[in-house]
Amino acid sequence: MACQQSRYHSFSSASRLQPRPSGVTIDESFLTEDKSTQNRKLLQKRRTLELPAAPLSHCQAPVLGGTGKLPTQGAPPTGPGHRFHPGTKAAAHQREKIRALEPLKAKLVTVNEDCNERILAMRAEEKYEISLLKKEKMNLLKLIDKKNEEKISLQSEVTKLRKNLAEEYLHYLSERDARKILIADLNELRYQREDMSLAQSPGIWGEDPVKLTLALTMTRQDLTRTQMELNTMKANFGDVVPRRDFEMQEKTNKHLQEQLDTLRASYEEVRKEHEILMQLHMSTLKERDQFFSELQEIQRTSTPRPDWTKCKDVVAGGPDRWQMLAEGKNSDQLVDVLLEEIGSGLLREKDFFPGLGYGEAIPAFLRFDGLVENKKPSKKDVVNLLKDAWKERLAEEQKETFPDFFFNFLEHRFGPSDAMAWAYTIFENIKIFHSNEVMSQFYAVLMGKRSENVYVTQKEIVAQLLKEMTNADSQNEGLLTMEQFNTVLKSTFPLKTEEQIQELMEAGGWHLSSSNADLLNYRSLFMEDEEGQSEPFVQKLWEQYMDEKDEYLRQLKQELGIELHEEVTLPKLRGGLMTIDPSLDKQTVNTYMSQAFQLPESEMPEEGDEKEEAVVEILQTALERLQVIDIRRVGPREPEPAS
Repeated sequence: MACQQSRYHSFSSASRLQPRPSGVTIDESFLTEDKSTQNRKLLQKRRTLELPAAPLSHCQAPVLGGTGKLPTQGAPPTGPGHRFHPGTKAAAHQREKIRALEPLKAKLVTVNEDCNERILAMRAEEKYEISLLKKEKMNLLKLIDKKNEEKISLQSEVTKLRKNLAEEYLHYLSERDARKILIADLNELRYQREDMSLAQSPGIWGEDPVKLTLALTMTRQDLTRTQMELNTMKANFGDVVPRRDFEMQEKTNKHLQEQLDTLRASYEEVRKEHEILMQLHMSTLKERDQFFSELQEIQRTSTPRPDWTKCKDVVAGGPDRWQMLAEGKNSDQLVDVLLEEIGSGLLREKDFFPGLGYGEAIPAFLRFDGLVENKKPSKKDVVNLLKDAWKERLAEEQKETFPDFFFNFLEHRFGPSDAMAWAYTIFENIKIFHSNEVMSQFYAVLMGKRSENVYVTQKEIVAQLLKEMTNADSQNEGLLTMEQFNTVLKSTFPLKTEEQIQELMEAGGWHLSSSNADLLNYRSLFMEDEEGQSEPFVQKLWEQYMDEKDEYLRQLKQELGIELHEEVTLPKLRGGLMTIDPSLDKQTVNTYMSQAFQLPESEMPEEGDEKEEAVVEILQTALERLQVIDIRRVGPREPEPAS
């Protein structure tokens, strides 16, 4: 009886302290009953249930680690002396309702966080794009004003030149007329002077008058003919400017015309760009208004962001440890950290695990019915045990399935009696600690989400890289220059881009102020802490491997040109792989095909066989199966022929 009362009191307190998701109402009628009614019912129970206290096992509720669900009570005692009463049924009914609403609470919190992240990302992107558009608009307006000013200046200059040309033309006409008059006056004066000289010279009369008269006549005829030619030349070429001036004016005019054409073309381009920018601006305004309305709707309906600083007083280790755990993590990562802390705490408090039974969906190493002891190892002990398991797996000659090997390893290490307890203990630990590399990778391989060849190959690559760096260290001092470090990375990973090599160098300790002569302790890049966590350099290698695998499969899907829900045949998938990676050998392609279509390599139809077309699979399923194994690019993709 005392056990039931304590459980009822703890359940009521937990339900009052538990935050309720928005939009969800819980029937709390049993919490608001009159106090006298509750006392009356309690007194009635004490009178009717005059029995000894139930065993401690009936008062203990199994706690599920890492699931976030409320603990449930054990099965009530049965027998003629024990029976349910209305208060117990109401409490059980309310517990069932709360248990049913718990998943909805977690889902609401997740949806809330996702929506907040999307809103923040959209808001930042929108602000950034608006600022860029404003800057570009101001630059374009300044450019248009500058071009207009240049155009006005050129037009005024052309007007001024035309005016000067007209003035020069009038000046040349007046000069021509004045010159004609001056020439006529000069001729008249010359004739008068000749006549006077003939009249004053006594010796001239000694000449023959007929001869003189004939000479005078011929001279006057020559003068008349010359005068006519001069007048003809003046009439024909009086309006002609000098060639030098003409060429200079023509050159200036051509230059101005070219500038005018350039300005017109620039203006047309600017005008078109302005129209495009206006259209983009209008569409951006519409999207902004739409996002703003969605934001208001989300702000009205969603719950506020969680205050993560509240966790510092709850997490073991206090504010300092929480600050260390939360540094540089987003909300999603903080949820994982908090779940690991909660899960580890629940694991330490739990003494037994309930067996999952013998169903087909249960892994072979977890098939057990009944209670299993929690061995409660430390995180370091679990990591060391998993490392030993990997060492024994790599040294194993006769390969068996990984789950069977894991259980056999535990039987050999702890004996058949404790093997199942350790299997449940290890499984619950690696299921909770997703942030630990050793645990998360072992869990993925154990559950079939990743092939063990992925782990083995990655370890071999890291070992090969360390060997190459050791060979480059001629003094065997554990130091390399940045130039040697870069050379080793490029020779070991010839298919990586310059950007990826740069990321690895930065993860290894390179920064902008570093020089090629700076020394690097390369051995420290491959160290691990006591919990199996690698250095940022090895973590970056793993991240790049996963990104390269995703990009490889994305290129394969793009090359196939079909949707994920459509079917793909074996020859089409083989052809797509050979197109994106021509360096693949036949054995590797057959291995990929065997994994994608789940066929043994011995039963795979030969290339060109008619049976190939009958082997089909959904593209999404095939890509998911390829994601499990170690699939990577073997050689560079051949460049497409230029059109």
